[in-house]
This record gives sequence, structure tokens and C-alpha cells, in this order.
Amino acid sequence: MWELTKSFRFEAAHALPGTTFGAASEEIHGHSFRAEVTVRGTPDPATGMVVDLGLLERSMADVQKALDHKLLNKIEALGAPTLENLARFIWERVEHAGRLTRVSVHRDSCNESCAYFGPQG
Repeated sequence: MWELTKSFRFEAAHALPGTTFGAASEEIHGHSFRAEVTVRGTPDPATGMVVDLGLLERSMADVQKALDHKLLNKIEALGAPTLENLARFIWERVEHAGRLTRVSVHRDSCNESCAYFGPQG
């Protein structure tokens, strides 16, 4: 069994009202994000790859374009612009590209990350 992880970066702004962080988080502010998409499987004997990297890269480029340099609060399908919702949002847009096992979103400047393992049940 193999795991393959690809990542992409995006810059985005958000505001998070109603947290214990107070006024600083309620104001619009920006972050640098890094997202990692992990797929698991056995390499295809014909290609030697766990997943078609071209398909995965196209899917990741589409979601990167949807998030990069955006105000995340305005992306309706995202919901509240949290790390948790970002990980779910990315999962939903790349899951068709292969056997997804994890999507992680990192905010390195805050030493925070969140991993999503897909819908349960």
C-alpha cells in the first residue's frame, strides 16, 4: 500500500466573528495557507502510479484558483472560513481524482493545521 501527497499554497483573507480571540479575529485579516491532499492505493501495473497525477493536479489547481486571493467569507459553499471547513471544501472538490485518505490545511504562521479524513458513516 502506498500513500501519495501533493500540496498547493494559497493566500486568502477571512474574518472569524464570535471566537475567544476577540476583535483581532473579527476584523478581516489574511493568511498564507498550505493544503495537502493524500491518496492511498496500489500502483496501477500499466502506469506505475497510485493515481493519475494529471487529474489530481488539475483538480487541485481548480480549488486553488477558487481560494487564492479571495475573501473566504464570501465563498458560500465553504461556510464559516475555518481550517475545518477549508479541509472539507477541498476534499469535496478533489475526491473524484483518486482514493482520498486525507486533506490537511496548514496555517504555518499560526502553527495550526487541520486534517479531514472524509465523511464518516
